[in-house]
Amino acid sequence: MSISDSLHSGNGQADVVVVGLGYIGLPTAAILATTGLKVVGVDVNQETVDAVNNGQVPFVEPDLGIHVAGAVSQGALSATTLTPQAGAYIVAVPTPFKADKTADLSYIRAAAEGIAPQLKGGELVILESTSPPGTTQRLGEYLLELRPDISLDGLDGKPVVHLAHCPERVLPGRIMIEIVTNDRVVGGLTPHASEAARQLYQSFCQGEIHITDAATAEMSKLVENAYRDVNIAFANELSIISENLKIDVWELIKLANHHPRVNILSPGPGVGGHCIAVDPWFIVAADPENSTLIRTAREVNDSKPGHVVDRVLNAIGNVAEPVIACLGLAFKANIDDVRESPAVEIVQRLASAAPHAQLLVATPLRTKRDLPSVVSGIANVERCEMQDAVDAADIVLLLVDHDRFRDIPDKSLSGKIVIDTRGFWGKKNV
Repeated sequence: MSISDSLHSGNGQADVVVVGLGYIGLPTAAILATTGLKVVGVDVNQETVDAVNNGQVPFVEPDLGIHVAGAVSQGALSATTLTPQAGAYIVAVPTPFKADKTADLSYIRAAAEGIAPQLKGGELVILESTSPPGTTQRLGEYLLELRPDISLDGLDGKPVVHLAHCPERVLPGRIMIEIVTNDRVVGGLTPHASEAARQLYQSFCQGEIHITDAATAEMSKLVENAYRDVNIAFANELSIISENLKIDVWELIKLANHHPRVNILSPGPGVGGHCIAVDPWFIVAADPENSTLIRTAREVNDSKPGHVVDRVLNAIGNVAEPVIACLGLAFKANIDDVRESPAVEIVQRLASAAPHAQLLVATPLRTKRDLPSVVSGIANVERCEMQDAVDAADIVLLLVDHDRFRDIPDKSLSGKIVIDTRGFWGKKNV
């Protein structure tokens, strides 16, 4: 019997449990629930659980709300804070880095503690969380420590639990499209685990599913994001050099990209998000001696927010009580995700470095919410509607290229100092 057949419990038990209902876990749970499987999402946040059970999404992601509402109304998707029994478990919890840039696996350990008591043998456990090489094996070791009566390979005659890694490869803002259409990489600790995971993802994935071992699957995701990080670092470093040489970096890149074998990316105020800003450090930690280019790229991108802050401070000059319109807090356009966002770091650092300044933050995708906790409570930072912030400002600092900011009329920027970190307004750059 295939894993697809064995997943359908038919006895009220969940077919698939997704541990972690964040930006990856909830879309995965929702899309699985559309395939005829009974899916239960698990999260430590009661507000998230309540939102999902009400058919609501606790963050912004196009089309996700439709999938969640439909799956919940049909009884295919529910949420809880306690891990139930299931035929398969997908772990999609955070893997942040510590102060020393090594991975914090405490969330994975907590997920294992919830899953372990429910295991009987025959289950499939998939780690989707982006992780350093060897983390899937570590998850297996956590489970064995908690349940010494099970096995990961069956060689000792004990009931087998099958472990695999399948990293997410989706772009925020397009998750519900790309979770279906993108190719997937699946790597098991055993060939049987790889095949079981392939069958599960094949239930909804239209892209090709590539089979490998767990460590290579883990490394593949890190390499994808490190590659992008290196290329962004080149653009960010080029923007600083161009600024010092009084060259318009946007025009420079446009001209260079006319070469048939050149494709320079656009610079920005840094690099954010849980993936690109974090994953390269996992490679550096795995082999610090031989990852000098990857480390340097991270350092270049990590330094860019400080450069932006210096530009603003220089622009303030001797203005007694400057007003700065800070446009955007997310790490990329048209989403509300502020994880590792350089815009957040810039606002925090500006507020500290210029306590005499008033920072008016416009976040168009949070029209019904307060400021994110990362900047709320700072004395000289307040939420403001986009046009009101621009009208009141001495300095307009564009940090995120949300489409909504295109509605700002040119005349509103006239006579103001404009610092455009995204090349959004072209020649309006200071």
